Amino acid sequence: MSATTPSLTLDAEALYTSLLAGVRRLVTPDTVLVGVWSGGAWLAERLQKDLGLAVPHGVISSALHRDDFGSRGMALGKDATHLPFEVEGRHILLIDDVIYTGRTTRAVINELFDFGRPASVTLAVLVDRGGRQLPFEPALSAARITLPDSERVALVRDDNGRFQFHFERV
Repeated sequence: MSATTPSLTLDAEALYTSLLAGVRRLVTPDTVLVGVWSGGAWLAERLQKDLGLAVPHGVISSALHRDDFGSRGMALGKDATHLPFEVEGRHILLIDDVIYTGRTTRAVINELFDFGRPASVTLAVLVDRGGRQLPFEPALSAARITLPDSERVALVRDDNGRFQFHFERV
C-alpha cells in the first residue's frame, strides 16, 4: 500500500471531542466501554479517563472471528481480547475508530458473546465511512464521510496520545 493524498481533511482531535460529548450522553452507571483493537481501544482508553469511569475499559479483537481469515491469516499477539469485567448482563458500549463494511463489528460481537451474553451492545464510532455490507449502524458517529473503495482511513496515535488520521490507497 502506498500513501495517498487524502481527498478530505479530518481533525481527529476535534472529532474525539464530539465523540466524547456523545458518549457522555450514552453512558449510564451500568455501562462499560469496550474498544475494538487498535484504534477503538485507544479511544476507549481515553474516553474512560476523560469520563472518570470507575470500571476499566475492555479491549476486544476481531482476529478469531474474521470472515476473511483465509486471505488475511491469523495475527495473534498484542491485539488479544482483554475484558476486565463480567460480560454477562452488562450494557456494553462498543467503541471503534472507523466503521466501513460492518464485518469487523460482526466479528467483535461474536467474540464478545464468547465471554457471555450482554444485556445490550451499543456501537459508537469516530468515523462512519458508509459502504456497509452487513446491517450494523452506529448509535453515534462523530463524522460521516465518503471515500472510494480504493482508499482506507485509519486512526493513529502519537507518543503524546493525540489522534490523527492516516489515509492509504489499497
